[in-house]
Amino acid sequence: MRIFNRLESEVRGYIRSFPTIFSKAQNAVLTDEGGNTYIDFLAGAGTLNYGHNNPMMKKAIIDYLAEDGIVHGLDMATSAKKAFLQTFESCVLKPRALNYKMQFTGPTGTNAVEAAIKLARNATGRQMVISFTNGFHGVSLGALALTGNRKFRDAAGVALSDVHHAPYSGYFGINIDTIAMLDKLIADPSSGVDLPAAIIVECVQGEGGLNVAGLNWLKKLEQLCKRHEIILIVDDIQAGCGRTGTFFSFEPAGIKPDIVTLSKSLSGFGLPMALLLMKPEFDVWKPGQHNGTFRGNNMAFVTATAALEHYWRDNKFQAAIQKKAQIIENFLDKLALSYPQAKLTRRGRGMMQGFACADPALADRITAIAFQNGLIIETSGGEDEVVKLLMPLTIEPETLLAGLDILEHAVAEAVSEKAAAHVESAKEVTA
Repeated sequence: MRIFNRLESEVRGYIRSFPTIFSKAQNAVLTDEGGNTYIDFLAGAGTLNYGHNNPMMKKAIIDYLAEDGIVHGLDMATSAKKAFLQTFESCVLKPRALNYKMQFTGPTGTNAVEAAIKLARNATGRQMVISFTNGFHGVSLGALALTGNRKFRDAAGVALSDVHHAPYSGYFGINIDTIAMLDKLIADPSSGVDLPAAIIVECVQGEGGLNVAGLNWLKKLEQLCKRHEIILIVDDIQAGCGRTGTFFSFEPAGIKPDIVTLSKSLSGFGLPMALLLMKPEFDVWKPGQHNGTFRGNNMAFVTATAALEHYWRDNKFQAAIQKKAQIIENFLDKLALSYPQAKLTRRGRGMMQGFACADPALADRITAIAFQNGLIIETSGGEDEVVKLLMPLTIEPETLLAGLDILEHAVAEAVSEKAAAHVESAKEVTA
């Protein structure tokens, strides 16, 4: 690892948690240069919903390159883009009765968020945007202003303005109606909260700690936006593409956001790609107002099209996700009951679940032990107190169960270590 320490910036993060050199991967298993294998419960932070080196998508991209298909095309028309547009409409939009125009932004999720808030401000003529506590929307300056976590905000170097952070669903407990609070702030001309251009929300907050917005809360949020003529943006960058059990995370709430941001697993193969979905009446861009050299990743169009055709033409894949999600939910509930001293609380929805630890240090120790035993899993939340399960949606049932077994043993060992440390501490105090 010396070459990375010597030449790569101190900004690197995941390499510190998983200090080995990975060389190969297939679906939910990674292999390092020493031949050691690891079950992947990280999946590229939600980028690899269909697993590593998905054979069907790999064949599609190899065939495309063999035929000298267009690789880079800015925002020009290409056969690959045409196929994606048609397939996304037929597989995703029409079955859900959604009427959206599509904008291909720069290839990152944060760029899609930047485009979304810029578009909302252009469409309304207003500046302020409301986001929510514990939200994460990216680390470029506009998206960073929407992000709640101080560890990211502190790196900005400038004031992060024109954003009001409102309490998320359940932030003050289940009996406090945070939508009513927000409605009052917006309606009251003396509240100090200006009428916003947009409200941006994650239906399940990934980096924020797997907090889940109540379905009724989301419905009330949509009604609030309609009442005040505010654009509703759903950030589905991590929670979308099937991660929560349906293609879009907002589907169970029955809402239809004005703008949706997608990235991460959209390409299906880990290739950079981001997409903005907008209701036609909000498409007020002038040509070239939001652009980027890599807004036309044709290889990503190819793999994304293959993923949609293979997994989303019918409901079989969605049903399989929900079946695995139930296995995960049952496991987490049993885990909390088996280790009451750890005070674990299940969080999340679909195959975007995990557990919060009362002691953040315990979460860190659990993930470290898990890695030592062949499981890659990360933490999230304001204090990194949540152990987050984010395995590929295509993970084989036996691999899923093997990973859960490693995780349970890691919890047992970490809890045992903590108990032993308390005993030693008590002895020292007595002595």
